[in-house]
Amino acid sequence: MSMKKWTDEELISTRNKLETWNLHHKAKGWGPRLWILTALMGAFAISTGVVFIFLDGIDVLSIILIVLGSVTCFSWYQSEKKKKETITFLAEVNSEIDRRERREEKPKAELKSNKKGAGIEGARKKESGEKNSGKEQAEKNVSDQKTVE
Repeated sequence: MSMKKWTDEELISTRNKLETWNLHHKAKGWGPRLWILTALMGAFAISTGVVFIFLDGIDVLSIILIVLGSVTCFSWYQSEKKKKETITFLAEVNSEIDRRERREEKPKAELKSNKKGAGIEGARKKESGEKNSGKEQAEKNVSDQKTVE
């Protein structure tokens, strides 16, 4: 999906929503810890189910433990994967917004530099140490006098 076709408002609203989501999930609390604990319990359920199959033979309880542990671990894996994708997408949105801001600032900076001096030619003359000819100096003096009056 190309973000270059998105409007600035869409990008900013998407960024705000993703940053809100990111802050909510990074918040201090028991949520992330309990989710990791749930994943560990899922892994423990799988291993317990496998051990019960070896010790007691195939039983319905062992199969249920393995299935529920697998579902729990898969859910944890999918949520972590989704979280990483969302954080990556947030970084892409931020870089696109920064790119657009730099692109808008660049023409403004060029306009300011053209207003300050005589353009690129004036800057080149200053760098090379060339002096204005007598005719150019006279024209400059006349224009300065008109602005004073």
